[in-house]
Amino acid sequence: MYALQWVKCGFERKSDNMKKMKIFIDGSEGTTGLRIYERFQGRDDIELLKIDSELRKDINERKRLINESDVTFLCLPDAASKESVSLVENENVVIIDASTAHRTEPGWAYGFPELSKGHREAIKTGKRIAVPGCYATGFISLVYPMIAQGIMPADYPVSAFGLSGYSGAGKKTIAVYESEDRPTELASGRVYALTQQHKHLKEMKAITGLAKAPLFSPIICDYYSGMVMSVPVYTDMLQKAKTPEEIHKMFSEFYAGQKFVKVMPLDAEAGEGNMLAGNGCSGWDGLKIFITGNEDRVVLSSQFDNLGKGASGAAIQCLNIVMGCEEDKGLQL
Repeated sequence: MYALQWVKCGFERKSDNMKKMKIFIDGSEGTTGLRIYERFQGRDDIELLKIDSELRKDINERKRLINESDVTFLCLPDAASKESVSLVENENVVIIDASTAHRTEPGWAYGFPELSKGHREAIKTGKRIAVPGCYATGFISLVYPMIAQGIMPADYPVSAFGLSGYSGAGKKTIAVYESEDRPTELASGRVYALTQQHKHLKEMKAITGLAKAPLFSPIICDYYSGMVMSVPVYTDMLQKAKTPEEIHKMFSEFYAGQKFVKVMPLDAEAGEGNMLAGNGCSGWDGLKIFITGNEDRVVLSSQFDNLGKGASGAAIQCLNIVMGCEEDKGLQL
């Protein structure tokens, strides 16, 4: 027999009389919302509050369900997410927002617990949690430790590129990619955000502590899900730890003991033909880090699922931290 107190909601769960956490997904018909819903199947510690399809945009019905929930996930465009937050009247409700709207806002915990004890504690005790963006997750997993450990100076002119499956672009783009009469150019990778105005740049700069936003080239590809982010660096511009071996040692120590982040052995990419597949982690909720290159130039790469650690997997990980259960409960690791 045991008892676990969940302080924020006056929540008491016992092994023989477990009260279920009430969860509402605002935006449950979007790609992220659907994946969260799938990951909840089979869990006996939550109760999903469902909204009728014809009422999913009804502000009064959404308000009722948000305030009846213990935790509400927001899987909405930015403006709609801000509106949903404004509907909260129950001070015990925890909001986990998967949109871009609140990732750098004061009072919001940034949902990347592996970055530090402070990040994990803020998620555990917070009422407002912002889930990182998919590209931002891959970028921050690489650059944050480099700056935090004093290897990369904050004024380093960082550049990055990323490959992503088309699911990250939302339902309309998915429909275009999967249509029978789609344009022929969709069969190739397409570079976008050519104006350097990608919506994840703000958090990529703010969370890592970079002095300037990075140069970033995202590429959407003809596969459903999965992502690789790469950050190339000149070692003579680093402050210390200039060899691949030294940098790999730092990453291994920084992420030691983390379930969701796995630093791969040096030369691990050789087993994949010296390539990293964009869809290599599709369906998985963790993230792999690769350190490659030589003493002059090193490439830092992260491989993960844009719908997993890059979205809904990270959102559920944050929920599990809030609930005090195993972080990987209901996830694929």
